[in-house]
Amino acid sequence: MSKVAIVTDSTATIPQETLDRYGIKVAPQILIWGDQTLLDGIDIQPSEFYDRLQKDKTSPTTSQVTPAYFKQIFGQLLEEDHHILAVLISAKLSGTIESANQALEFFPKAPIEIVDSQSVAMALGFQVLVAARAAEEGVSLAECKDLAEASIPHTGVVFAVDTLEYMHRGGRIGGGARFLGTALNIKPILEVRDGRVEAVERVRTRRKSLTRLVELVEERIDGRQPVHLAVLHAKALREAKVLLANACKNIETVETHLTEVSPVLGNHTGPGTIALAYLAGM
Repeated sequence: MSKVAIVTDSTATIPQETLDRYGIKVAPQILIWGDQTLLDGIDIQPSEFYDRLQKDKTSPTTSQVTPAYFKQIFGQLLEEDHHILAVLISAKLSGTIESANQALEFFPKAPIEIVDSQSVAMALGFQVLVAARAAEEGVSLAECKDLAEASIPHTGVVFAVDTLEYMHRGGRIGGGARFLGTALNIKPILEVRDGRVEAVERVRTRRKSLTRLVELVEERIDGRQPVHLAVLHAKALREAKVLLANACKNIETVETHLTEVSPVLGNHTGPGTIALAYLAGM
């Protein structure tokens, strides 16, 4: 029986050691900076990106994974006799799934399935890990897909940004647009809901915003067990460590991750972003 290989995209922000542990293949999103075309997490790493973002007068733009890259990944995995499950960023946030579907045209009737995570960051990442752990146990492609889809309502991500400037510029702000133009000391809290970025609330200080992230995740979890947590940060490692420690004081967990917001995601959220993602009840 062919083993199932799991594919995702770089917005999943799964730590490299975990990707390696389960053999997860990552298709990189694209950052376009002046005359440079950079593969997310390959040609440019988060620390380099955030340093340059604050200094460079040229603003980068982003683009989804190309069909050609998906074709390359799918072709290689099929040659290795794998079945393939791709769990990808919400179709409401990116054209990545469209690119994957275009690549499928080169492999008619091949054992490839695609799942719209309806999310991003480690909310997507946890769905990927549900499928990857099932694949490691030898379950079928259909079962891996069912598990990934079943995990969608069990995952979520809330995040605090220093400014909505980057999300507004990138057109990914969704319901958060109602926070535009607020006072400088107001810190917006947002979440990915039904595949889109939506406003949750606004608080008056950075410290309160991070406390509120934990409270919101507790509300979203609603007592479900087991709980998997991940903190993501965009050049805010110290605060991220504190947030993870505080979250674990309030929430009993079976797994935690501390990871960075990828350059392509960070281009939309900006430096200083802190996110708390979860998988609960699976």
